[in-house]
Amino acid sequence: MNKTDFKKRTKDYALRVVRLVEALPPDRISSTLGSQLLRAGTSVGANYRSCIRAKSRADFISKMNIVEEECDETLYWMEMLIDIGRVAPAEIEALMKEGDEIISIVVASIKTARAQA
Repeated sequence: MNKTDFKKRTKDYALRVVRLVEALPPDRISSTLGSQLLRAGTSVGANYRSCIRAKSRADFISKMNIVEEECDETLYWMEMLIDIGRVAPAEIEALMKEGDEIISIVVASIKTARAQA
């Protein structure tokens, strides 16, 4: 997958997270967890954009580690929403699968970059 395709994929992921947060019930817990989810989920694409402009291989690896962490955190907040009954697992199964796939791609990119160092 090239940089442009992955950039679009991470942005689309962020947009899906935004839609999920918008659909949460209007209560305090959903609002709090939704804010965390929104921050982490939109950070995935924003931080990947930063990776594209990395100044060195070490900078790229460092920034990709942030993408991995933010995507993993996004999955955590989605799991929390399921566990407290605010979202049915079936409603976000595809979004969580996409998060897992993004993490796999990012981890593979980090490994490749380290091997080339």
